[in-house]
Amino acid sequence: MANIISDETIEYVGILAKLELSGEEKEQAKKDMGRMLDYIDKLNELDTTGVEPMSHVFQIQNVFREDVVTNGDDSENMLKNAPQEKDRMFVVPPTRD
Repeated sequence: MANIISDETIEYVGILAKLELSGEEKEQAKKDMGRMLDYIDKLNELDTTGVEPMSHVFQIQNVFREDVVTNGDDSENMLKNAPQEKDRMFVVPPTRD
């Protein structure tokens, strides 16, 4: 393991993550973080010359449609079901605590 994580680093990460780690958990976290950094070092050894940077494996394009109103103003039909209506709005009884 080329990447050795210090106790201070584990303490700091624990503070940032708002975790209270036991001694055993701190040791396990050190090992896990070291393995992660070793894996990143291994990935950095790969020759990526000519490989185009990408944000996703699959080609993605915007799948959202334009926001177009299709039903228009149907307030008159909606207000037909209102028990009371005033100024094209529903009238409801007041709510009290």
